[in-house]
Amino acid sequence: MQNMLTLISNVFRLGNASKNVLLIGLSKYVDLTAPPAPATPRQPPLPPGTRMVVSARSFADFTPQASFPIKKCDLHRLEEGPSDEALLTREQGLQYYRTMQTVRRMELKADQLYKQKIIRGFCHLYDGQEACAMGIEAGINPTDHLITAYRAHGYTFTRGVAVREILAELTGRRGGVAKGKGGSMHMYAKNFYGGNGIVGAQVPLGAGVALACQYQGNNQVCVTLYGDGAANQGQIFESFNMAALWKLPCIFICENNKFGMGTSVERSSASTDYYKRGDYIPGLKVDGMDVLCVREAIRFAADYCRAGKGPIVMELETYRYHGHSMSDPGVSYRTREEIQEVRTKNDPISMLKERMLSNNMSSVEELKEIDLEIRKVIEDAAQYAISDPEPSLDELCNHIYARDPPMEVRGTNPWVKLKSVS
Repeated sequence: MQNMLTLISNVFRLGNASKNVLLIGLSKYVDLTAPPAPATPRQPPLPPGTRMVVSARSFADFTPQASFPIKKCDLHRLEEGPSDEALLTREQGLQYYRTMQTVRRMELKADQLYKQKIIRGFCHLYDGQEACAMGIEAGINPTDHLITAYRAHGYTFTRGVAVREILAELTGRRGGVAKGKGGSMHMYAKNFYGGNGIVGAQVPLGAGVALACQYQGNNQVCVTLYGDGAANQGQIFESFNMAALWKLPCIFICENNKFGMGTSVERSSASTDYYKRGDYIPGLKVDGMDVLCVREAIRFAADYCRAGKGPIVMELETYRYHGHSMSDPGVSYRTREEIQEVRTKNDPISMLKERMLSNNMSSVEELKEIDLEIRKVIEDAAQYAISDPEPSLDELCNHIYARDPPMEVRGTNPWVKLKSVS
């Protein structure tokens, strides 16, 4: 078939004499004396606004998959760890790129909306850490469970929530994922339990979710995330102890982005080997800026938990480009040059892009087209988040109780002036 296409294209570039020669060669592939095939029905026109991209390269021109060396994980109480080589298909690479780029653009749009005073209150951005969210999602199943702290926008998206629902939640609108009542720190989805504002408090909750998985015997795991700033909380070590005693299928993950608020890990922790903090629990230290490294480590950890061996502790070494929150410029305790150096040398999106381009798994034009599509999605979502109405006062007490409204005592309850709907 490829030879036939080459011959056809050459026919239109040569003179009559040469055309005759090529047509003789073409007759090996096509019966030139056969009557023309009946005309196919005309395709309906594309919907208004639809862009049709014609690429000079076909999918067959790209490398379908490639294997990449990845940084070896540091191990604690483990004889062997994840592979130091990762296989990536073209489809996976495009999916990872699209997801991480969407999270990046979404966070930059949130930054813009906050500075315009459209987003109010707390707002903790995730740009720079996209490989953690994408790598974790790629290494577990949709039926597995995940709970995290307040830097939650990226995980809300990878767990299946649309960008418009995330941005609308940030602006406090009715169409937000939590009906506009949660804001930046409190977003939820199926098998995703937030978005939690109290430092470290989600860790015992995650252990409880893992206990439910064990109790139900569903072969599922719970990924429980916390930051280096929460790593010294006592409730984390209590959770470690119970999870180890009961051999819970829990992956405890410390996202070490180097700073707890404005305090570096060296100033806040006597030991910065967070993957060893479980002591009697095995641990892994992972390059959190490499999506493939995170994916392979999570797969290893999930298999470990599903085998009934109990919990495992992971440390993802990562970096946030913004400050702790939007009220923190992030340059008083670190320099702009330090941030720029990470962006230049160790950016998770750029790293994946370079791998794909250098191994002919995609083209610059294709990735640019994805970028344009993402920008359109983000802009449309932002317009929705601005124009969607705010929840009415009547909805203030709704969805507080899962089933029945609160019990009345002597004909009253805390929301007696408002109607509470479960």
